[in-house]
Amino acid sequence: MSKLEQEEKTLNPSESNEEDFEEYDDEQPTNFIDKIGLRFNAEIRGIQRVPENKRVDKTLLSPLFMFLSPNLAISALSTGALGPTLFGLDFKTSIIVIVLWSIIGALPVGFYCSFGMKFGLRQQIMSRYFTGNIMGRVFALFNVISCIGWNAINVIPCVQLLTAVGPLPAWAGCLIFVVITCLLAVFGYKTIHLYERYSWIPNFAIYLVIIARFSQSHSFTWGTMEGSSATKAGNVLTFISTIFGFTAGWAPSAADYTVYMPHDTPAWKVGSAMVIGLSAPTIFAAILGAAIGMGTFTNEAYSNAFEENSVGGLVYEILCGDNTNQGYRFVVVLLALSGIANNLPGSYSLSVSIQCMWSQLAKVPRLVWCVLGNFLSLGLSIPAYYVFEAAMSNFLSIISYNVSIYLGISLTEHFIYRKGYSGYDVSNFNDRKTLPVGIAGVVAFCFGVVSTVLCMDQTWYVGVIARKLGDYGGDISFELNIVFAFIGYNLVRPFEKKYFGR
Repeated sequence: MSKLEQEEKTLNPSESNEEDFEEYDDEQPTNFIDKIGLRFNAEIRGIQRVPENKRVDKTLLSPLFMFLSPNLAISALSTGALGPTLFGLDFKTSIIVIVLWSIIGALPVGFYCSFGMKFGLRQQIMSRYFTGNIMGRVFALFNVISCIGWNAINVIPCVQLLTAVGPLPAWAGCLIFVVITCLLAVFGYKTIHLYERYSWIPNFAIYLVIIARFSQSHSFTWGTMEGSSATKAGNVLTFISTIFGFTAGWAPSAADYTVYMPHDTPAWKVGSAMVIGLSAPTIFAAILGAAIGMGTFTNEAYSNAFEENSVGGLVYEILCGDNTNQGYRFVVVLLALSGIANNLPGSYSLSVSIQCMWSQLAKVPRLVWCVLGNFLSLGLSIPAYYVFEAAMSNFLSIISYNVSIYLGISLTEHFIYRKGYSGYDVSNFNDRKTLPVGIAGVVAFCFGVVSTVLCMDQTWYVGVIARKLGDYGGDISFELNIVFAFIGYNLVRPFEKKYFGR
């Protein structure tokens, strides 16, 4: 057991309060952007290691609520609705997939978050130790793309709600959400955690209203699955990939949200809090989404609303379709604003992941990258607005491909070659001599890409193996990606350690 592990002690979360978040006033700005940010109490630290005396976030409420609010946003509702509306699943099958794979997808997020408090480093800096110097920077690039893409996709159902309420152009709605998200995200760790701690409350209340209104319509049906057994299996597998991507997609950013927690905080407590806070709201919101999706098969008004404006139109029809009560329209607007909670973590992580890609990019302030990344997501969200269902399903599946390869490589390195936390020397993460060269990571990634090409099922491409699974194919990429990456890594890593010594 390392000295770090021996020093771990039990943390009493009841002693923590809002004052656990101290100011960042003793950070030294090196440019005028950071000087402006510091004046407004924004976090100006980028990928620099957080020293122990700055790790003042002592409450377990931080990991518990970090993803609770994001996963009570309408994006979770939309993801659950894909089960019956896009993949033709019945309600029982949708529930099983949502419950099981929400939890499985949350487990790696809970595991990786421990590295933030153990070492005070961002997730994609730790990737250099997990996957090697070369692939660590490549995975940082992929995480930037994932964060920008997810922010773009997540805006869409929120804008659908706003356009259902009144004559608002899609581009204007996207712009509103991006600007609000960007303004909050530039303030950094403290502001994001505080926002996520409370923003779930109105979302949860609104979902209760949706349940009540939907129950009054008597439109729910358990449904049946049509097609051959192979077709049903293929649809289930693709929905599994979608749900897994929804929760596990946070894994490449997990440590970013615990870097200000003391290193001696018990890892199992933090991990458990994050798994519960991530999976529980996803299960609740996604099952509700699947339920209202089933209503489109029995209620013509719901079906028409869904066809015209996807999930946003469906939710509006449930809440406001047969009444003139303006209070319900206010509820719709509040639910639309839930997308901000979902986009804040991605906005934060993309700003530090960009700095992880190359030392020259790290010289640009985190605040600048946060603004640029958000407005790039704006440019993607507007065209994606018109093909929402396919865009969301495809993107979540692609996230799961990347995450699964990442899991296969990083878990292998951590447990087999480093044998736990004691195997890391993070004293100088910018010194390439302390990092694996990355040849094994590159080979493993290539193995994972081969697996993806063979087994993926998207609207624009279906792999050779995926085509065998029913009339519409079935996505089994993420399951096999882990295996392929594991095999490829272990074929090369022993030789890499032998000849390079690291």
